[in-house]
Amino acid sequence: MKLITAIVNKEDSRAVNSALVEAGFVVTKLSTTGGFLLAQNVTMLIGTEDEKVEQCIGIISEHSRQRKEMVPSGAGYGGISPAEIHPLEVTVGGATVFVSPVERFEKL
Repeated sequence: MKLITAIVNKEDSRAVNSALVEAGFVVTKLSTTGGFLLAQNVTMLIGTEDEKVEQCIGIISEHSRQRKEMVPSGAGYGGISPAEIHPLEVTVGGATVFVSPVERFEKL
């Protein structure tokens, strides 16, 4: 058994979650915030059998996309004057996925 931890952009989270549930995966969602851009994300915890890991990752990949956004260069850093902030194009979205082995699983 594996635990898939997927950090998904908030804009993509509804589509990812719906597709996973439709495919029979059980998903626990946590609201999270990214460190650099202070962007809102959803962290999804999905426990699944080893043979379904690739299917799960495929669904996440299919329903989350990267996009370009303009953000102030000082986003997330306090103490910077407005004169020092310049727009910066960054890539946001997509998903970051971790797959971990599960030593023990119990549903109580």
